[in-house]
Order: sequence, then structure tokens, then C-alpha cells
Amino acid sequence: MKPVGRLLAVIVIVLGMQACTPSLTPPTPDVLTPDTGQIITLTPETPESVETQEQTDIPSPHPIPANENIQPENLEYLGAFRLPDGNAESGWEYSGQGLTYFAGGDSNGAEDGFTGSLFGIGNDQKLQVSEISIPAPIISRHLDDLNTATTLQGFTDITGEMFNLEMMDLPIADLAYLPSIDGSGTGKLHFVFGQHFQEFNPSNGWHDLHLSSTEAAGPWIVDSYTNYVTSDYLFDIPENWAEAIAPGQRLATGRFREGVWGGGGPALFAYNPGSEAAPPVAGTKLTEVTPLLLYGVQEPGMTEIISDETMWMNDYQLADHWSGGAWLSAGDKGAVIFVGTKALGQSWYGFANGVTWAYDCADHTPPTCPEVPEWPYENRGYWAEDYQAQIIFFNPADLAAVARGDIQTWEPQPYATLVLDDYLFNPEINPGEYKRDLVGAVAFDREHGRLYVIERLADGYKSVIHVWAVNP
Repeated sequence: MKPVGRLLAVIVIVLGMQACTPSLTPPTPDVLTPDTGQIITLTPETPESVETQEQTDIPSPHPIPANENIQPENLEYLGAFRLPDGNAESGWEYSGQGLTYFAGGDSNGAEDGFTGSLFGIGNDQKLQVSEISIPAPIISRHLDDLNTATTLQGFTDITGEMFNLEMMDLPIADLAYLPSIDGSGTGKLHFVFGQHFQEFNPSNGWHDLHLSSTEAAGPWIVDSYTNYVTSDYLFDIPENWAEAIAPGQRLATGRFREGVWGGGGPALFAYNPGSEAAPPVAGTKLTEVTPLLLYGVQEPGMTEIISDETMWMNDYQLADHWSGGAWLSAGDKGAVIFVGTKALGQSWYGFANGVTWAYDCADHTPPTCPEVPEWPYENRGYWAEDYQAQIIFFNPADLAAVARGDIQTWEPQPYATLVLDDYLFNPEINPGEYKRDLVGAVAFDREHGRLYVIERLADGYKSVIHVWAVNP
């Protein structure tokens, strides 16, 4: 295990967040209008013209087929539940990197109406995986009122010796359960593992659903794309969409890297992980890959994405953190979402207390770099005046237009935003607790229309899982 000192380098902190005391009643959603980028709150008094305008497809120089989108108001908050204690290998403290839903887990779940289970990644430094039950969520501002999940499979290192997890610098990871694509197996627990600084390293693979098994495949490289845009979030793509647009490419992988190296927004790629019966060998470069979002250009062999303000996502900030994603569906409606900690106000490179650090300060004679602040502000990185937990919504029709080559990878824009702060137990950045991210990974139960979102460091050092129903 890495020492706690390593953890200080993982978590960045921002001052100035104000405490928030949400009510027991789920709040009215804030919505980002696509034409102005202005956040509004939908209420019964909101003019009908605003609601109509908010649901309008994003203007594009190329025609995009009409598509009914899931709106923020389609998400009904159901409550939250707590996580169990861990084992000698790991725990849920400082967790939030990965989460996925498995319909075949927890056969007793029918008693409370929440069938299936969740596979999740525990402590950020150990990156071990556990399977837990899904208890009925409770709407309450008191943690003691919440139900607690039970452990179905204890924490295990599912990568074997594919990665040296304890030596990874600022590691990132996610999980996605995918049924067998070609009928050759029972489905696998797919994973992606990466770290802060990478180039073109193998990152994706799968493990058997039995965590004690040694059956695994990978890791593989996602075509010729840098890890700065491929090695973080991971989720399944609806079968009908994949078959129509990118046959066989049932998984979506991507990454948002803060700063300027990964482009000006979250990246996303569809890919085919191959047959379970004869998976690609370790180190294989997967070539059945389709870009869906990339706010810049991947030049061959270059680690950094080439990008400028003309290619950025609307309201992009250097200090944004988009840490999870899911492809939602409800009836004939759909949306691709990203969940994260959105930077507000001014962003800068430097320290959490507002001290800036010029990239070239060490090149001057004498150097012009400022003194490094004392703890807890000594970690250098991208910071902002304030932060907010958000879900941003993308139109799947726009991603289809990218896949077909009708529009550029940087043209799709979010059509709506749901602000999550009022749902959270502790929506504050906290220097003393080493808390930089408000939310983490995401899982979606497509059969029952339930969205699971991790709130980091909400139950002491543990995470809490929030649940929404995604209604048609």
C-alpha cells in the first residue's frame, strides 16, 4: 500500500466552498439551456417557451436525425445507501474509481425490489474489486437512517500481474459488466486501469465474474489513441445503437484529463473487446474502435491531444473533473451522461490557495516560481474558485453523427445539466480530509432504469451511493 503521503498527491483541495444543507424533498433540477449555456431551474412557473427551447436539438451544420432525449426532470431521486466494511485487502474508504451493475447478482434482492448487484473498486491506492448487494435506498439527511449494502465477494486484485497497482502514480480505473457479445460465454467484468501520466500503454481487459478466479484477458491498447483520452471511465452501449452504428462495439471507454493534454472536454470511444472464447492476447492493439467524442485531434504518436478554444466543450474549464459516465435509456429516449466535479469561476494552474505557477517559471534566470505553500495547499495542479457536482447530458444522435463522419468529434455539446449538490451529504471540497472530487463512478441498471452515482468521502472516509430512477 502506498503511504498516506502519496494520497496527498492524489487529492487536491479548493477553499471557498460553502456548506449546503439540502432538504428531505428531492430538489428541482437545474437545467443548462443549449443555446445560451445559462443554468435555469425548472419550476411550475417557468415559461413553457423555456422548456421547449431546452429540449431543442443542438444546432449543427449537418442534419442530425431527431431523437428524444432523456431530460434532467426524467431522473427521480430515490435516496442513498451506505457501504459495508472491507477486508484485510482493502475497504471503501477513499473509494469511487469504478462501479458497474450486474443483473445476475444478489438472488435475495427481489425481497426489497432492488435485484442485481454492484461491482465496485475500493481504496484508490489499492484498486481492488468487491461485489455488494443493493439495499433499498432511503431519502434522508441522516446517514444512520440509510440501509447498508452487504458484501457478496470480498476485495480482490482482479488484474493479477497485468499492472503494478501500488506503483501507479495517481491511478484511475473503472468497471463495466458486458454480456457475451457472440454467445461464446456468460459475460465478463471488463476493466480499464490507467494513471495520471501515460502514453500508449495497454489499459483495457476483462476478468471472470468470480473474483477468486484467475481467468482474465488483456490488457489491450485502444487503437492508436493516447491514454490521456481512453483510460478512465467505461460503460456498455445499448445493443440496438451499437448494431446500427458500430456493429460489435458494445463498450465505451474514455477519459477526461484536467488541463490541456486531453482536449477540451470528455473523450469517448466505442470498441469491440473481441470474443470471450478467443480473446485478444495481451498487448494487442484493438482496431475496431470508433471515436464518439474528442475535443481535439489525435496526431499519430503524440501523447497530447492538439486542441484550441474552437474545439472545446461549452464552459470547459482546466480544473474540471469528469470521472464517470453511462449510456442511459428509458423507453425510446436516451442520453449519454458524464458525472463529475465541475469547476466554477476562474481556473488556474498552481495551488489551492490561489497562488499561480507559470509553466515556464523554472526556465527563467533566476527562476520566478513562487514558494510552495504549506500543507494542505502544497499540491500543484489545476484549481478553481469553486466547484459543483454535475451530470451533463449528450444526445446519442450527435454521437451517431460523429461515428458516421457527418460532424467532427468536437461538435457535440451537452444539451442539459443536472446539479447534484443538493442531493449530496457533504458537497464540499475539504483540505483536512484530502477531498478534491465530490462524486465518482457511475453504474446503470438498464432493465429497471436505475442510475447509481458514488459520492466520495460522504460517510466519514467512505463513499455513499445515490440512486435515481430514470423514467421515460
